[in-house]
Amino acid sequence: MDLFLATFLTGMVLVVTGGLLLWNGRPVVAMVKGFPRSRRAALVGMSVATVWFLYLVTQLGEADFGAFSRELMVGFGLIALLSYFYVREFLAVRSFCIVYLLVAAVLLSAAWMQEPASRLFMVALVYVGIVLALYLAVVPYRLRDFFEWLFAREVRTRILGGIFFAYGTLLNVIAVTY
Repeated sequence: MDLFLATFLTGMVLVVTGGLLLWNGRPVVAMVKGFPRSRRAALVGMSVATVWFLYLVTQLGEADFGAFSRELMVGFGLIALLSYFYVREFLAVRSFCIVYLLVAAVLLSAAWMQEPASRLFMVALVYVGIVLALYLAVVPYRLRDFFEWLFAREVRTRILGGIFFAYGTLLNVIAVTY
């Protein structure tokens, strides 16, 4: 993936998310509030994270324990399968934190050794997301608390949606102009 595509897609995700938060319709509120404990979201997130991570394990070189890739695949696959059945509480949050960290690696590799002006805004956002994903993977119930706080007043949701929409628009302008 090149820097243009990484920046543009990140901007589009923010624009869509910001637009949904600005709209603040009942389906959006219900879906967002139900996400942290959703079994479907946990299944999707764990499936994507497991397949992607196991693919990365198959690509390991000798210096990165590549000689043990089969054992690592079995071990991590078993952990992922058992976590779906035995770690149900907030598994959707944890699994999407894993997916975000995998996506962040792709985005950061696209920005590697590029002009600072063209990558600064996207990379800064990705690093903030990494810190947030690491935090939420440890204390996932904080996301539920944040959603309760966010949707308690409509103005909060609209402000966050406006920030996401504006930053996504900025990223899209940067992607097209650089």
